[in-house]
Formats: sequence, C-alpha cells, structure tokens
Amino acid sequence: MRLGITSPIVTALPGFCSSWESDAGIAELAEIANAADRLGFDHLTCSEHVAVPVELAEERGGTYWDPLATLSFLAARTQQIRLATQVLVLGYHHPLAVAKRYGTLDALSGGRLVLGLGVGSIEEEFDLLGARWRRRGDVADDALAALRNSMGRRLPKHRGPHFSFEGLVVEPHAVQPRVPFWIGGHSARSLRRAREHGDGWVPFGLPHDTLRKMLDDVDLPEGFDVVLGAGRPMDPTDDPDTVHRRLGRTRAAGATIATVHIAAESATHYVEQLEALAGIAEEFKEDS
Repeated sequence: MRLGITSPIVTALPGFCSSWESDAGIAELAEIANAADRLGFDHLTCSEHVAVPVELAEERGGTYWDPLATLSFLAARTQQIRLATQVLVLGYHHPLAVAKRYGTLDALSGGRLVLGLGVGSIEEEFDLLGARWRRRGDVADDALAALRNSMGRRLPKHRGPHFSFEGLVVEPHAVQPRVPFWIGGHSARSLRRAREHGDGWVPFGLPHDTLRKMLDDVDLPEGFDVVLGAGRPMDPTDDPDTVHRRLGRTRAAGATIATVHIAAESATHYVEQLEALAGIAEEFKEDS
C-alpha cells in the first residue's frame, strides 16, 4: 500500500485542517510539497469547488484553491510526486477543455498527472456555472468516455449522447500513454464507472465493512487502485502506534493507496511529521 498526502492549506475541511493553515501560503505549501516529494510519497491532492453556499461551507469548508493553478505551481517545485485532482467535477467542464488544460499540466510535469473525477454534489454550484444538474450522472458517463478518447491524443475523436467531436487538433496534450483516472463516489454506480472508465476508485463516506463487501463482490481490473482516506489527521511523531493501526485497517478495507491527513502546528512541524510517517510507510510499501 502506497501513501499519498491530502495537501494542507489548499482546502479547509472542518475537523481536518489546522489553525496555522489559514495564515499559510505558497511558501509553506512549497516547503511541504518538496518534503513529500523528497520522502517518496505517492501523490499530493487538490480538490475543486468554485463557490460553496454559506450553509454548506460550515460542513465542507469554503477554502478550495483552484486545482489547475495549484498543481501547476507544485509541478514546478517537485520532481517525482504525482499530482492528483481529488476530485475534478465532470459536469463543470467540456471534456476537451480538461484534455487541453490538464494535458498541458501532464506535459509540464513530465507525466505526473492523476485525474480524480467525480459527478458533483452541490446543486447551487451547478446552477451558478450553468451546468446540468439533472441527469448529471449520464453526462458524467459520456464525459468520461470522451476524456478517455481525448487525453494524450493530438487528434481526439468521440461521438456520444452529450459530447461529439472530431477533426480537431489538441496540442499540447498529455504525455502519459494512459493518464490515470480515479473516480470518486460512494455508490455502486461510481464503482462501476471506475471499473469501466478508470484506473482507480476513490470512495468516501463508507464504513470499512461496507467497502470491503462492495470490493469483494466485483472483479477489479489488473492494476486497479482503491484510494482510501485514512480518516482523521494523524500524529506519526507522538502516536506512531495509532498510525500503524489505522493504516492497517485502511489496507484491510481494500486500499492499495491511502491518502492521509497530517496533524501539525506549523509548516515546519508538518515536515517533521512527514519524515516520521515516511518511516512507517516503508513497511506498507514492502507488503504492496
């Protein structure tokens, strides 16, 4: 099992972010990204929301750095760590816009993009952006097929119920032969999307026993990743035993990659926590 990092600073999910993050900026983000890169963590994340209703912000937070700008910044300051949108909302974008913008990021980063993709869950945000809330699942299915037919291709071609195009040049484009798609969600339909169109599934809000049963009931493609959050912020320096147990439970639930939150009091402390976690992570890499 590999470990990725839920990037601090760029989101402010209540109960998961620390007070120092609200005053931190790009210098602190670069320091942490450099450390995660140096220590061999699998990926950094950035999520997408354009505008969150005030009432929902109390539950989900209202701080969401733009993933394209943020991951482009991190690409220029790292060498190996992967850069994951977790997640990009399919309904907010034309597939070719994603192929062009994030394909450029893949090229700039030397092939380190992971596209985490989801259907979306905030109706007010759909309305704000002029996106289609009704039948958003059907739109997402077609968008996923269109993206698979577009990423990494100079001459993309797709014909579907919502998106059709051909005879167009997209340059630059992604340099990976197959950009990994991680599909977010908590339903059987999201797992089906991930199996049909993706390379991994990012479930959320599911008890471990439910998740384990869902995975046991399907055949997963070879190399398919289950990317599972490891729960509340971890303290690997002062409480390594708890970190061991939680990572073990995450792996037992079916995770091939665990995405972790780190408890810290500053950017410098965060780096120290990463160094401690890297030692623990070696044990899980050896068993993967």
